[in-house]
Amino acid sequence: MVLLDGTLIRTRRRTGTEDRPNYSGKHKAHGLLFLALTDEKGNLIWIPSAAPGHSSEITTARRNKICTQLRKAGLGAIADLAFVGLDDDPDNPVIITGRKAARGKPLTAAQKEANHLVSRERAAGEHGFANLKAWRVLTKVRMSASYATTLLRALLVLTQLQTSR
Repeated sequence: MVLLDGTLIRTRRRTGTEDRPNYSGKHKAHGLLFLALTDEKGNLIWIPSAAPGHSSEITTARRNKICTQLRKAGLGAIADLAFVGLDDDPDNPVIITGRKAARGKPLTAAQKEANHLVSRERAAGEHGFANLKAWRVLTKVRMSASYATTLLRALLVLTQLQTSR
């Protein structure tokens, strides 16, 4: 079982039209969107390529074919509400998410308890991102998504070495 989550790594604003794709309307900031898989202890396992800040988490996960890669590896994932509807096979789900309340249909007590359990398991994944964002070099990122991906993957290796000591 792995944890799937996404985060916006804030970047410095680029000049001209190059900064438009990196602006996230949700966060009201410029940045690059990164998805990550962590284990149940919060250790980062894998980071796919970066997406521009205006992308949503579910679109980025579909573009990286997260579901098919998890099925090939024989893994299941727990994710937050941003990934509701990502799993394309409802009979054999590979991604577990919480439930959203619909308009006029509040969640039942059992659904609220299930959401609480999913949130409790997801908390470790947030710690993995916190360890990664502690690197000061990320505050000075002002480059393309491919270079930022290379930088973040290098930091992933350094973070794993640091936490294994």
